[in-house]
Amino acid sequence: MAESTVSDAAQPDFDLAVLSDVGTDRPDNEDACGHFVEGPQAALFVVADGIGGYEGGEIASRMAVAITLETYRESPPAWGAAKRLQRAVQRANIEIHNRAITVPELRRMGTTLTAVVVEGGRLSAAHVGDCRLYLARRGRMAQITKDHTVVAERVRMGLMTAARARHHPERSTLSRSLGHELIVAVDRLSMPLVQGDRLLLCSDGLYNVLEARELEHLLRPGGAAAACKALIEAANARGSADNLTAAVFIMRGATPFAEGGAGMGWRARLGRFFGRRR
Repeated sequence: MAESTVSDAAQPDFDLAVLSDVGTDRPDNEDACGHFVEGPQAALFVVADGIGGYEGGEIASRMAVAITLETYRESPPAWGAAKRLQRAVQRANIEIHNRAITVPELRRMGTTLTAVVVEGGRLSAAHVGDCRLYLARRGRMAQITKDHTVVAERVRMGLMTAARARHHPERSTLSRSLGHELIVAVDRLSMPLVQGDRLLLCSDGLYNVLEARELEHLLRPGGAAAACKALIEAANARGSADNLTAAVFIMRGATPFAEGGAGMGWRARLGRFFGRRR
C-alpha cells in the first residue's frame, strides 16, 4: 500500500489521508493519488485511475496527479481555488495528450481524474471520468460527482435501471477521460461544508464492491488514515479485481457555513442527493 497523511504538527482544521493499493488481482497499480496542504484551512487531494488494458495507463494516472498538484501549487492564490484547479486539470490533460501523440507506444493512454480543494470550509472540485466523490453527513451518504461512463449516461436518460447498471459488464466504459482530446470537458463543482462533514474520493475498484451504505459505515470510526485503511481492507476482503484508492477528508474545524443556511441551491441539491437510493 502507498499511504500519505497530513502531519499533526500542522494543526489543520481538517484530517486528510490518501491510500492506494494494487488489490488482489492486478500485477500493477494503475491508480495514483496525492495531496498538497497549503495551510491550516486549505488542502488539495487528487485521485486518478489509468485506463485499464491500455498501454500507458499507469503513466497517465501518475502524470495527471503530479501535474495537477504542481500546477495548482505554482498558481497565484489570488486566482481562487476553482480557477487554479481548472487550469491545473486542463494542463494535465494537454501534457498527457501531447505525450500520447509523440510516443507511439503510449498513443492510447488516458486516465480519469478527480481533484478536490477545500479552502476555508468551501469545496471546489474538478472531475473527469468515473472516480467518485462522496459526502457523508449525519449518517447519510451522497455521491456528489456523476460518472462519465456509457452505462451511467443510459441510467440518467432513463434507458437502464441503477440496479442493472451496477453489474453491467460495460459499466466501466468511459465516455470522457484525460488525454484523448486536446481539450476535455471538466465538471466543476462548488459547495459549502459544515463541521463534521466527511468526504470520500475513490476509484471504481472500491465502490464497485462496496455499496454506499458500507462506505459510509467505514468512514465513521477514527481518523482519516484509519478510514482509508478500513475501506481498502474491506474491498480486498470482498475480492475486488481492480486497483483500490481512497482519499478521506474530515472537516474538523468550524466553517462559516451553517447546515441549514449554506445556500438554497445546495440545500435543495443535497436534499435530492440524500433522498436517492443507490
